[in-house]
Amino acid sequence: MKKWILIAVCILVSSFSSFGQIQIRIAKLKYDGGGDWYANKTALPNLIEFCNRNLNTNIDTDDEVVEVSSPDLFLYPYVYMTGHGNVVFSENDAENLRKYLEAGGFLHIDDNYGLDQFVRLEMKKVFPELEFVEIPFDHPIYHQKFDFPNGLPKIHEHDGKPAQGFGLIHKGRLVCFYSYESDLGNGWEDQSIHNDPESKRQEALKMGANIISYCFTQYQ
Repeated sequence: MKKWILIAVCILVSSFSSFGQIQIRIAKLKYDGGGDWYANKTALPNLIEFCNRNLNTNIDTDDEVVEVSSPDLFLYPYVYMTGHGNVVFSENDAENLRKYLEAGGFLHIDDNYGLDQFVRLEMKKVFPELEFVEIPFDHPIYHQKFDFPNGLPKIHEHDGKPAQGFGLIHKGRLVCFYSYESDLGNGWEDQSIHNDPESKRQEALKMGANIISYCFTQYQ
């Protein structure tokens, strides 16, 4: 039943030429392990406001949270995961997340610097047979309303590494997009939190809007 709920949500989202005709809900993923899944508190609300204004979406502005093992996961076509530290998926978590992604869900993992070593191991529990692959610059996720010919923008500098977009591709579909060494979520936050230049915030919001747009239109 959960699978068909999500499929129905995704088909409904993609069946409208204008996003504004229906209200969509997205959520932040709550996970175990002690990592700060709750980081970037103003990020999703700001991204939602940007998308509603620039993409004509009608996304619910509530800052919703969903646990990995919850049946409510299937109510959200897009789920955002972030943090700096440890992540632990139980067997039930991994099974539920896999079913969600196989059923049409989309997971955006946004490394907030320090997540990488943990999340890669835990996603192996979800898809043992898959490896993260770098998403090529000509992929549609970089060319929705906003054009990113050089791929993922670099929002915050940590150790000189380039920003990279990785993905898990299951049966030909990008089910998980992983923004690494970019800190998109920090760029989505209120300007007063990180004191980012407005140009950087706009880059982050535009890339976030592309991810949302790709997620909502991949079924068309």
